Amino acid sequence: MDNNQQLSDEGFNNRTISIALRISFIAFMFLLSYLILKPFLLMVVWGIIIAVGVFPIFSKFSNILGNRNKLSSIILTLTALALIITPTVLMLDSTIGSVKTLTSQYQKGTLKIPPPSDKIAKWPVIGKPISQAWQLASNNIKEAVKTFEPQIREYSPKVIHAVSGLGGTILLSILSIIIAGVLLLQAESSKKTTDKVFRFLVGKNGEELTKLTILTIRSVVQGVLGIAVIQSMAAGGLFLIFDIPAAGIWALIVLILAVIQLPPTLIMLPIAIYGFSVMSTTPAVIFLVLSIIISAADTFLKPIFLGRGVDVPMLVILLGAIGGMVVFGILGLFIGAVILAIAYKIFQVLIDNSI
Repeated sequence: MDNNQQLSDEGFNNRTISIALRISFIAFMFLLSYLILKPFLLMVVWGIIIAVGVFPIFSKFSNILGNRNKLSSIILTLTALALIITPTVLMLDSTIGSVKTLTSQYQKGTLKIPPPSDKIAKWPVIGKPISQAWQLASNNIKEAVKTFEPQIREYSPKVIHAVSGLGGTILLSILSIIIAGVLLLQAESSKKTTDKVFRFLVGKNGEELTKLTILTIRSVVQGVLGIAVIQSMAAGGLFLIFDIPAAGIWALIVLILAVIQLPPTLIMLPIAIYGFSVMSTTPAVIFLVLSIIISAADTFLKPIFLGRGVDVPMLVILLGAIGGMVVFGILGLFIGAVILAIAYKIFQVLIDNSI
């Protein structure tokens, strides 16, 4: 009896050690895989989000082309890349040309800055110091540079860091779009794999969670893009009405800022300040107020757009998207919404044992 018990205990210990070693090995392999893929993880996740978001367009476009999926993917990918690369190249070329011209004029002493309008000094709080600094730069640009050298030294690295960050974001977007184009060709097999993963994790309801994940991502993508287009069109109309130069370019920048979840005030506020120098007070104030309203429009548009077409309460998607963005940044818009939607469905299972 004792011998049988001892053999049983030894067998149990051996199985426990064997299972522990296997789990450790699998965990170690997953960890190594994560470390290897970590440099590419962000762009792959974005590629998945883009692919899921544009799949309905891809599917319709493919049907129009006679189910030629590869051609459809190539055309959509090249179109998306053109929409990003073309304005980026134009802006970069314009910026480099302007910097070269200004640098050359500054070195030769021929750089002329027009004096500020009398209206600027009348702005509340900030008007007088801005007018004085502007006037100094107009009278003697080199003296102005010497006067504000400490501020220039302090903020120059921050500006360079912001510009380099923008460049990194554009590169990430380009690579993510290319990955999305490849994933669109593997849509069916990718869905089947995801179904298997969810079935392994939650059982028979795995396919339902796959569908929920797809619809949630698609809802957030459509919501973000829809709000960005509305803000961009409203801003473009405002620029045209008030005769702002290069209205189309500024509207495009507003669209880009809104898509990447940065406030359009970053570009609209400087334009509003410019408006005070070229418009009378009343139109300038109206322009500023409308700019603020357009920039804040996403606050009340998100509850309308997010969560459409998903069998989950809109509040769950909204809280997931906003909370996720606070925790994870812009990627959290999608991660937070998906996690909270799945958690909500699992909670439903615990209550009524059905999805």
